[in-house]
Amino acid sequence: MELHRAGKEYLKTILALEQKNGSVRSLDVAQTLHVTKPSVSKTMKHLREGGYLTMDADKRICLTKTGREAAEQAADTHHILKSCLIAMGIDPATAEQDACKMEHAVSPRSLEEMKRFIDRKAGSL
Repeated sequence: MELHRAGKEYLKTILALEQKNGSVRSLDVAQTLHVTKPSVSKTMKHLREGGYLTMDADKRICLTKTGREAAEQAADTHHILKSCLIAMGIDPATAEQDACKMEHAVSPRSLEEMKRFIDRKAGSL
């Protein structure tokens, strides 16, 4: 199953909530993303069917290996974009918003060059 924009956002959110709270439930995702519980249920079903996550008997969400890799990749992409924008002088709040929009469209080649730019910038400090 190809992972679309919403799916990546959900996986990133699940990963962040898991790291913060230790476990994640659908309600946590709904509150964090400011979406309805039915919307979360629908997306969770697609992510389960795609092999990105499972739910245990207590309705806790668990990322599969594939889901964790996709979530970490999406989070890394976001971090690189945001860091690059901040390094170019964009204020952090705007960089956060723009990175969210850009992360779904940036090519791997551009992302790699942005990562190199950030590394060079950090090395010159």
